[in-house]
Amino acid sequence: MTGTTQPLHVAVLVGSTREGRFAPTVTQWLTRQLARRDDMTTDVIDLAETDLPTVLPAFGQPPAAGTEEALARISPRLAAADAFVFLTPEYNHSFPAPLKNAIDWHNTQWHAKPVGFVSYGGLSGGLRAVEQLRVVMAELNATTIRNTVSFHNAWTRFSEDGAVDDPQVDAAATALLDQLAWWAHALRDARSIRPYAA
Repeated sequence: MTGTTQPLHVAVLVGSTREGRFAPTVTQWLTRQLARRDDMTTDVIDLAETDLPTVLPAFGQPPAAGTEEALARISPRLAAADAFVFLTPEYNHSFPAPLKNAIDWHNTQWHAKPVGFVSYGGLSGGLRAVEQLRVVMAELNATTIRNTVSFHNAWTRFSEDGAVDDPQVDAAATALLDQLAWWAHALRDARSIRPYAA
């Protein structure tokens, strides 16, 4: 960690919006990991706590009432981020539709920025959702980092207070955030020298 470099601003995008979701537990764990770092600040953008899922029509359809206002609240937060962590479950071998729609309604906010992934699910731990997200974000000129954290059989991994007592998970989180920081610094410096042109 450096004391003179401006901290990286990391937006955590929580992709699940359905009732009874497990996402808040995993989000709590992730924000604790981020809070340990002095080189990052965090903005949690939980799609279930915004009105985006209800006012965003499918991408390409005419905007619904409230669409512009909702985007005005979320889009600047995405634009201000130096890096992203997508937190996603796996639904039917893919990632949630509200997450895809939120991604598609934005474009330049993703350009030349790194994206890390934390996934959760059953036997696959959400990794099939992550692999599909990598393809999507490459099309949007983002850089996805190699290391991920995936929680297999996630419902058995967390204590009642949202902690995970597993040194391997802590090590995986450190590796994820270290890689995210490296790419975020490199790309932020590059954008400051030469604006990115898709």
